[in-house]
Amino acid sequence: MGFFERLKEGLTKTRKDFIEKVESIFIGRKIDEETLEELEEILITSDIGTKATAEIMTVIQEKVNKGEVRDADSVKELLKKEMIAILGHSQPLVVYGNRPFVILAVGVNGVGKTTTIGKLASRFQSQGFSVLLAAGDTFRAAGIEQLEIWAKRAGTQLVKHQHGSDPSAVAFDAIAAAKKRGIDVVIVDTAGRLHTKSNLMEELRKVRRTIGKAMPEAPHEILLVIDATTGQNAIRQAELFNEAIGITGIALTKLDGTAKGGIVFAIRKILGIPVRLIGVGEGIDDLRDFDPKEFVEALFS
Repeated sequence: MGFFERLKEGLTKTRKDFIEKVESIFIGRKIDEETLEELEEILITSDIGTKATAEIMTVIQEKVNKGEVRDADSVKELLKKEMIAILGHSQPLVVYGNRPFVILAVGVNGVGKTTTIGKLASRFQSQGFSVLLAAGDTFRAAGIEQLEIWAKRAGTQLVKHQHGSDPSAVAFDAIAAAKKRGIDVVIVDTAGRLHTKSNLMEELRKVRRTIGKAMPEAPHEILLVIDATTGQNAIRQAELFNEAIGITGIALTKLDGTAKGGIVFAIRKILGIPVRLIGVGEGIDDLRDFDPKEFVEALFS
């Protein structure tokens, strides 16, 4: 099965919750205020968010008023076009600048952060980059072990300290080692326990500052990993992390297990942060560059 087919399959729940509902509104009914209100309600309840929904509905209303939209198919086509426009162009995660290229990976526990790091490491390796992982989630012994397993699986190097040690020191040592060994990419894992929110954010700020001391232009990417199944909660997480350390890109995991795939639009509209990667399965190849056009096509097909 190709990736587009997997993406289509992964978006089944979102499609059922969204596109099928949209189609059902217009069966045997004309396009009027009532049907448009129902459409608006579906967009909002599909986690697309009020901001993106308002933008889409303004355009649809205009076209309806001008008589350019007369049936369900033309509504769907217009919907598709506007959704692609909201997401903008593809902005994948690209390695640039001096080596090592440093990625700081952040996110709350349970979103699939370590797995995403492992998949990303594997992908960079297959593209011919040398990779070093930094086990900065020193709060969880299991976090260090899990990253170690991924490093072996992906064939990358690993820098770790003891459980409970200072995450900033791990990041610093990892960058120093990468410079010495001529490594291309460093991915720094971090803790994600939210029950001590202010402590966590302070710790992340410190890790970020330390990375900057180890290499002035780093981190080159601050990648927030969020779980699509959490819907609007994902937006709140993104806002918190963005306020604390400034997020440059998002990896959206577990899209295959959710009816809340519409969250992609809310993220883009509310936060303006590009979704760089999406995860639609457990396989090592199921983490892919986010392509807005492909995503919307898969949602509608």
